[in-house]
Amino acid sequence: MTFKAAAIQMCSGVDPEKNAASMARLVREAAGHGAIYVQTPEMTGAVQKDRPGLMAILRDEEHDTIVKTAGDLARELSIHLHVGSTAILLPDGKIANRAFLFGPDGHKICAYDKIHMFDVDLDNGESWRESAVYRPGDKAMVADLPFAKLGFGICYDVRFPQLFRAEALGGAQILTTPAAFTRQTGEAHWEVLLRARAIENGAFVISAAQAGVHEDGRETFGHSMIVDPWGKVLAAAGGTGEAIVLADIDIAAVGAARAKIPNLKNARDFELSMQPELAKGGVTV
Repeated sequence: MTFKAAAIQMCSGVDPEKNAASMARLVREAAGHGAIYVQTPEMTGAVQKDRPGLMAILRDEEHDTIVKTAGDLARELSIHLHVGSTAILLPDGKIANRAFLFGPDGHKICAYDKIHMFDVDLDNGESWRESAVYRPGDKAMVADLPFAKLGFGICYDVRFPQLFRAEALGGAQILTTPAAFTRQTGEAHWEVLLRARAIENGAFVISAAQAGVHEDGRETFGHSMIVDPWGKVLAAAGGTGEAIVLADIDIAAVGAARAKIPNLKNARDFELSMQPELAKGGVTV
């Protein structure tokens, strides 16, 4: 089956209502171009690095503006709408970085909580500790849709190939990594990571991204992208501002790529053996 997919690039601010309105406008435009699967970026609802500011706008899933707007849009447009993620208040007062997938009837098909927390110190002085704010997920997810099997990831997850390999072995034909990549890490690694995940799993990769300088002062890399199972970039956006990235997805290309390079079938279990000197941290010359 061939269908049209869209990745929505945004520059979300700190107000969820405004971001929901921007999302709705862009999703309607993408659907107008024929997209039946539409993905938004990580933190669609708000890009807010100030913790008190974030807590002030948080809502639980039932009352979240992005969740409600997305369900309504999916029903209105008869599409599958994938909210790349938004911050959700949990019953214990903690926060989930949660993705949502809505079907054409407007009902939630599934949700996925980001597993890997972005706890890093970068060369330019940026320091991030997502684990201080968010509760990590612990379950991978593959959704069986009418047109493809969809595997989930969010941003930093893309650096953990074992997650996507597990999803590919579970049948995923499309892997997703909606993101809010920093400019520094994006310039160095964004495209090569997406293409690597596509090539090593023989799968499409669709990645909607945040782009530009945000209200909270953060700068994100953008370059929303759709990559085919052979690692070819089918479509990509620029590095700043809103955009809609569209591509025709021919699911038969997944089977063709996996037949040419059957690494999912050829993988073997193995044991890691450490020489005593190396195990102790020493080196034999």
